[in-house]
Amino acid sequence: MSGIKKVVLAYSGGLDTSVIAKWLMETYQCEVVTFTADLGQGEELEPARAKAQAMGIKQIYIEDLREEFVRDFVFPMFRANALYEGEYLLGTSIARPLIAKRLVEIANETGADAISHGATGKGNDQVRFELGAYALKPGIRVIAPWREWDLNSRDKLMAYCEAHNIPVEKKRGQKSPYSMDANLLHISYEGDLLENPGAEPEEDMWLWSVSPENAPDKATYIELTYEKGDIVAIDGQAMSPATVLAYLNKVGGANGIGRADLVENRYVGMKSRGCYETPGGTIMLKAHRAIESLTLDRELAHLKDELMPRYASLVYNGYWFSPERKALQTLIDYSQQYCNGKVRLKLYKGGVAVVGRESADSLFDMKIATFEDDAGAYNQADAGGFIKLNALRLRIAAGKGRKI
Repeated sequence: MSGIKKVVLAYSGGLDTSVIAKWLMETYQCEVVTFTADLGQGEELEPARAKAQAMGIKQIYIEDLREEFVRDFVFPMFRANALYEGEYLLGTSIARPLIAKRLVEIANETGADAISHGATGKGNDQVRFELGAYALKPGIRVIAPWREWDLNSRDKLMAYCEAHNIPVEKKRGQKSPYSMDANLLHISYEGDLLENPGAEPEEDMWLWSVSPENAPDKATYIELTYEKGDIVAIDGQAMSPATVLAYLNKVGGANGIGRADLVENRYVGMKSRGCYETPGGTIMLKAHRAIESLTLDRELAHLKDELMPRYASLVYNGYWFSPERKALQTLIDYSQQYCNGKVRLKLYKGGVAVVGRESADSLFDMKIATFEDDAGAYNQADAGGFIKLNALRLRIAAGKGRKI
């Protein structure tokens, strides 16, 4: 890492990244540029500017990326109905490629030699940040302090702050014991008692949703309008992508929707227990599958379902900018050209129920599907030959005495 004169740091303004900023200056004798992204985490970001200025940092980037995040990352992922290991809606995973993209762009703008992040050597985020950066700028150098330094405890970090006059925010009240990450798609919780997979999460841990038991006794109905697989309006009101997700988070959380408690397989090899709140994403997944049920050809829908786990793993493992993810996205986006219409949903005590769907591009034909007289639209006698042809291999095997 010799010859590094300037580094762009993904900076939150918290304890870890504040220490990293000073550590980079001290260890590498370099200039530090900070980048703080507003992805809808719901925190005031301007204090990060003041902290960076207090450490003598001159170039400070604080950017509102909420619309780009939902439009160019969340919505494309939801066209795929992506779920990692059948449960995780990939809230943290999908934010990392955007941050990596801006780190590289800012490095190019400022003439920086390297980028840096605060991800630990045990987690997935180090992989996601760095795979994204290398895909966009092959020669970029990456500094990951958690893989280099010996400041491996909160006490050591606090001692470093005291020794180097780094201001540490003194929060009133009890500090959350959990490691949390939030953006417009979700909020995650790890650590403390959650490290025991057998321990039930404390109710006061959850920040975005009421418990299903305490949700309203009256159901909430909403109608989502789709164009090419993306939500463009709610209850007839046109909305931008970020506004859509923010609204669905609010209405979903108020109805106890979107909690998940799971043990997942990290890319680095270990199992990890985490809890997630994804109210808007939970609603979006249910509604998107409903509009696809009307508008997608059977085999195309089934092909998407077969490819979905592969797509989800690519997102989870940090391969957003890989050729295989882009190729899958092309197929997925092609499948959405007729994914237009409206879906009506009933939200009630943690559940999301589809109660209606309609589309001018629907492949549902009532004349054929009806249990009443179809006036010759479907010849039921044709099914006999269809069944015999499909049974042919089974009949041959049975005739040879093969055991099933």
